[in-house]
Amino acid sequence: MLGLKLPTDPRWVNLAERDLQEILTDHAYCEQKATTTCISLIQQNPNRKELVKELTPVVAEEWGHFQVVLKEMEKRNLDLGMQRKDEYVNKLLKFMNKGGSREDSLIERLLVSALIEARSCERFRLLSLNMEDEYFKDFYHKFMISEAGHYRLFLDLAKLYGDEEKVKVRWQEFLDYEAEMITTLELRGDRMH
Repeated sequence: MLGLKLPTDPRWVNLAERDLQEILTDHAYCEQKATTTCISLIQQNPNRKELVKELTPVVAEEWGHFQVVLKEMEKRNLDLGMQRKDEYVNKLLKFMNKGGSREDSLIERLLVSALIEARSCERFRLLSLNMEDEYFKDFYHKFMISEAGHYRLFLDLAKLYGDEEKVKVRWQEFLDYEAEMITTLELRGDRMH
């Protein structure tokens, strides 16, 4: 469904379970960054009515997710730690084509967003299936469903605003790059990506 070319190492779930504060902190900041990305896309593309219409509820949903994660941390007496650099996202951003038209730039941003959502969905699925704590299995299952919808939305918007065949080719390039990139990243349980 997601098209990812390389699955996450299953040991990642065991690493993530070891320190809930760390994975929840990173998860919270991922939700916050997703919110700001959608706001930025709307601000930079106010003339694209479908994008504005579709991303506006995603802003509210992602911010709601941030609040849900914070509430979960409060319930467990965990503090929100400091935000960290997201090596995964930074490497994807470096792969983006620069210097094209505004439309080209939009397509690149939409594809990066789709890929981040796809990988998040895959990771939430792993957590929902493999965590020992039944409560967290359900907790992450809900996030998985949401991320799957966002992944599809970003891809659909890219196809709407770009040449569909070019978008498909570029999407495959991103998928190939991401698979190779994943092999270079340290497997860390304190990161969603």
